[in-house]
Amino acid sequence: MAARGHVQDPNDRRLRPIYAELVTKLYEAAVKKVPLSEEYHSHLFMAYARVGEYKKMQQAGMALYKIVPKNPYYFWSVMSLVMQAISAQDEKLAQTMFLPLAERMVEKMVKEEKIEAEAEVQLYFMILERLGKCVEALDVVRGPLGEKLTSELRSRENKCMMMYQRLQLWPECNALSYKLLLKNPDDWQFYLSYFDSLFHLMDKSWSQPEEGEHCVEGPVQTTVAEAVKFVVDRMEEQDKKESRPLRGPYLACLELIHRLRQRGCPDEKELGDPLELMVQFFGKFGDKPCCITDLKIYLHLLPPEQRSQFKKRLGELVPLGEAGEDGFGFPGDTKALQRHLCVCQLSRALGLQHALDTEGKLRLITELKAHYHHGLQFGKSCLKTELQFSDMYCLMAAHVYVDLWTETGDENMLWQCLSVLEEGLSFSPSNAQFKLLLLLLFCRLGAFQPVVDLYSSLDAKHVQHDTIGYLLTRYAGSLGQFAAASQSCNFSLRFFHSNQKDTSEYIIQAYKYGAFEKIPEFIAFRTRLNQSLHFAQVRTERMLLDLYTEADVTLSLEESVKAMGVCPEEDDIPWDNMRDNRDLTVLVSWDPKDRELTEEHRRLSLEEESVWLKVRSLTLRLLASLALLGHAPSPRNSDKTNENGISAKSSTLQTLLSQLDQTLETAVQITEKQTQYPFLGPPSSRLASALSSGSCHCQASALQLSLTLRELETTGLEMLSRCKGEVLEMKDGRLTTRPSLLETLVFFVETVCVVLWVASYSASVLRPLKSSLQKKKKKKKDSSSAMPVVLCGFQEWTGSLQGVVTQALDHVKGQEASLTALKLAALTLEEGYSQTQEECGFTRAAMDKVQSSYLGSLQELGDLLRKRADSLKSLKI
Repeated sequence: MAARGHVQDPNDRRLRPIYAELVTKLYEAAVKKVPLSEEYHSHLFMAYARVGEYKKMQQAGMALYKIVPKNPYYFWSVMSLVMQAISAQDEKLAQTMFLPLAERMVEKMVKEEKIEAEAEVQLYFMILERLGKCVEALDVVRGPLGEKLTSELRSRENKCMMMYQRLQLWPECNALSYKLLLKNPDDWQFYLSYFDSLFHLMDKSWSQPEEGEHCVEGPVQTTVAEAVKFVVDRMEEQDKKESRPLRGPYLACLELIHRLRQRGCPDEKELGDPLELMVQFFGKFGDKPCCITDLKIYLHLLPPEQRSQFKKRLGELVPLGEAGEDGFGFPGDTKALQRHLCVCQLSRALGLQHALDTEGKLRLITELKAHYHHGLQFGKSCLKTELQFSDMYCLMAAHVYVDLWTETGDENMLWQCLSVLEEGLSFSPSNAQFKLLLLLLFCRLGAFQPVVDLYSSLDAKHVQHDTIGYLLTRYAGSLGQFAAASQSCNFSLRFFHSNQKDTSEYIIQAYKYGAFEKIPEFIAFRTRLNQSLHFAQVRTERMLLDLYTEADVTLSLEESVKAMGVCPEEDDIPWDNMRDNRDLTVLVSWDPKDRELTEEHRRLSLEEESVWLKVRSLTLRLLASLALLGHAPSPRNSDKTNENGISAKSSTLQTLLSQLDQTLETAVQITEKQTQYPFLGPPSSRLASALSSGSCHCQASALQLSLTLRELETTGLEMLSRCKGEVLEMKDGRLTTRPSLLETLVFFVETVCVVLWVASYSASVLRPLKSSLQKKKKKKKDSSSAMPVVLCGFQEWTGSLQGVVTQALDHVKGQEASLTALKLAALTLEEGYSQTQEECGFTRAAMDKVQSSYLGSLQELGDLLRKRADSLKSLKI
């Protein structure tokens, strides 16, 4: 296993808390030795923080304050009380003991006028907020203590707004938003709170008091007419400005139209026609990359019949040169380029590109590629780390190619898509979107070899291994590249394993510098990562991968399981608190709303991934149980055996088998839904492939030992028959891929491993029986008695199993030979798709990568099958 480069020695992880406890004891002894040492006391406090001993931290903080009466030490103790409340299992205990005690400790300092720093006020506010004392928290912010809240812009106002919303003080919320927007008409969060409070007041028919001020924050606006006037006035102010206008007021106008339309309010007409407003917005901000993201969320305000007109109106605002021979006019500078690009993006978001027929889409691709190549002249001086100004044209052309591939099934579209992206990457080596889409397409083709380098070049940092790691690990173990799959899991596991240590250091630094409000955030962050779906997946897949490739090859199954520390009785995956931290929108998409990822897609994807994880986790625990069962079989006459002769240890195996059966039933129900996700959304899990290949049920049958050996052999042959076919084939000068055959072959190999381990356990049970029978024969000197059926049957079955594995090896060898003999140079690239010689070169390069990856996968699968065939020969009784 060391040769495979394990992420971290499990023993290191187990020793880390021991070291931390030893450090704690060391400082405890030092404090006893030198009780008045500020340094030793502070180090003791931090040592407790490292191991999360919040009660001892509270005591250490107070002891330190008594020796050196400094405010930070006192508030260390207060914060430790808050942490006891946060970590308490009993919420009632937190609300009745820890938090009230923390509140009294701070109030004591307030009464003595000893509050010095902003961090102390922040902590007081946090305590009151957690106690639900919003009125008291509001008084703190409004009062003299609130004047210390200066480190963040509008910190005081933001906290007031938060409390107003919690207390549902909509007049104050409205008035404060109005006041802040007059000062800064570009602050979007206050537009939202202004509209929210306005409609709450309207729903409650709130009326202004006859005497006195409306509220402590100033005048309140309670009618749609006032809101319309307010927004229109803000826009007119921006129109009069000679300096750069602000986007906020114009977007606020569209947001108000959207909300009024939702409520069926006719006053929306007072704000103007959405089409004219969007054209106006484009005229002012069309040369900014943010224009597409700003307008996209309001495109639903346009009726379908206005969409083509809208595109035409925007096109009139784009300065393009005269059309050349190809019929295209090009922008003269980067601002004009950005405007034209924005029109293309909005056109796609409106669904106009999707409505084109095949010829129309091919013409569109030609136009986008022409604009891409023309735009490269503006980025000649760009560094390799900078993006080209026209990169998005290239990406959009790739998206249209994907549309054609999914609609027509023409795989040539996919090859040209890869060619476009490879060309784009040659000019913009740092473009993450090119890499992500290439990664996705190669994975869909079943070519994992180029994917690892692409992911490495993304240089994912820290939490990104959790949010985008799924793009890599979903395909890591399913395409036969076991060494690369192991490396892929390592990318993520390194981050997760360092999380505990790193978070402790963050907490210590937060205590040192008084950033108390960040400490609960760090704790929540650590919890979220520990409960991550992706963490559970890569950890489980990595252990299964090690078993499939190494158990009974370099180490026995039992030794492998022990080295991993897998306990069959314990399920350490937090199923009830599972967190889906995947960023499912990491790939840029300009698709219309009806093609976008929905919340229902997210829910179904999480459900599917969770069930697949359950299947894999149970498989791992069953294998661990099998290993332990095979190591120490119970005596046949033991008092601990049950009525079926199964030892107490095997009860765990029975329980896990029952759970696996139930999970597979759920899995079948999920796959019957046949959920289709957007192409740029989450990839489907391996669940459907595992069920359709027969892998799950074959492994379950082997583990249950409930089916006859002949049925197991038949199932294995059926699985092998599903692997037959060419993964890469050339017909009539065109290349066809079948990556599903590769995944089915991987499932076959995994199943062979499981069946062999079950056979190994069976052999360990049957050997003593055969030995006992042979001894009896010698004593009786009877050589004529027949061998029991079970022994003969086992020998026959292992022989037939050897035959199945041999057939599989022959199939893999045949596939390798076919792939090696395949001459891509003889491939005819379609001239009808107007590819230049250079573009043909990029297409061939992509094809070479796929061919090389397939060959690497088959070689690794063949090597593993040969090792299993060798271990099968040792199964003699």
